[in-house]
Amino acid sequence: MPADLAVIGLGSYGLPLAQAAVAAGISTLGFTTGPEAGSLSPAELRRMHLAGFRPGTDPAQLGRVRTAVICPSTASDTDGGLDLGQVEAAARALAERLRPHTTVILESPVLPGTTEEFLRPLLEEGSGLRAGRDFHLAYSPSRVDPGNRDHTPAGTPKVIGGLTPACTESAAAFYGRLTDKVVRARGLREAETVQLLETNFRHVNIALVNEMAVLCHELGVDLWDVIRCAETKPFGFQAFRPGPGVGGHGVPQDLTGHATRTLRMVELAQQVNHRMPRYVVQRAATLLNEHGKSARGARVLLLGVTYKPDVADQRGTPAQEIAIRLMELGASVSYHDPLVASWNVLDRPVPRTDALYDAAADADLTILLQNHRTYDLQALSVKAQLLLDTRGTTPAGAAHRL
Repeated sequence: MPADLAVIGLGSYGLPLAQAAVAAGISTLGFTTGPEAGSLSPAELRRMHLAGFRPGTDPAQLGRVRTAVICPSTASDTDGGLDLGQVEAAARALAERLRPHTTVILESPVLPGTTEEFLRPLLEEGSGLRAGRDFHLAYSPSRVDPGNRDHTPAGTPKVIGGLTPACTESAAAFYGRLTDKVVRARGLREAETVQLLETNFRHVNIALVNEMAVLCHELGVDLWDVIRCAETKPFGFQAFRPGPGVGGHGVPQDLTGHATRTLRMVELAQQVNHRMPRYVVQRAATLLNEHGKSARGARVLLLGVTYKPDVADQRGTPAQEIAIRLMELGASVSYHDPLVASWNVLDRPVPRTDALYDAAADADLTILLQNHRTYDLQALSVKAQLLLDTRGTTPAGAAHRL
């Protein structure tokens, strides 16, 4: 049975979209073109299959859908730009089967102009059709927050920008089946820039509190208490919290090479956030020294090696660099993470512990990098010989906070 919707790319953006579409009663083809073949458990896959989800890799299936959403990852490439390789592969696979009147939407994070200047030519050349005349073309920034149970796709407004007003309305009609509110942008570039602004807003504000964390430690000020008090202000303030670094799939962009000027604030924010793993290791070494131990030969246990709590995604996790720097100091590193069965650093497996609290009692230093819901922080603070909490979630006075 042909599907109404094709979601091309089943990673951090495509999988939640496919789940939302299936929940809305839309028959959905989940199409993969590369390594992002989704992370669904067998039970989840069975439930989605019963509701109308069909995974597939045969490009011929793409020729029978009414709407195609392209949403592979666009992580940073070696030059610091966005890698559009998977978007290109998805576009070429779709273009060869693209039918008139199909609505094509891009959701991957891209720089302004990408949908029209990069995606459109690929679709038109491969299909012989014209965007805006023979098929609809639009962009919608993905607003996925993995692991967030409070903000579901249905309750999150969706921004739409089309090549033409008709393209916008066609995409809006599709997303209107998934969400309670659709917001129409003026055009493609405006919608693309929404993604840019939202991502950079997060990174700049995290950089601010990360710098505040370093400063407050030097001043002997409890930043976590400062944030607790500041967030009571009902206007002009939004609480962000520091951490060991910034990971995930939202890559900040300063528009280098794409505009006459760069976003200096974003460039500076990236520098600040990239320094945080090094700062965590410096704090760890200092704590060990203060307790009469050297980092060389110290047993260090890392807790939570994903980039976000209660999510298995490890992309961009600061745990990698922290582990490497600890190893360079001569520390013996092990880890615990309920969502990560095995973990390699520098192509070598890191020992995993199952007996969390016994391991914390045995380690010279335990570093909480990610506060997964399953962690009993009170018990952890009692058991650990020495605990460095980079998330500020342990009871006040029970651990050394970042």
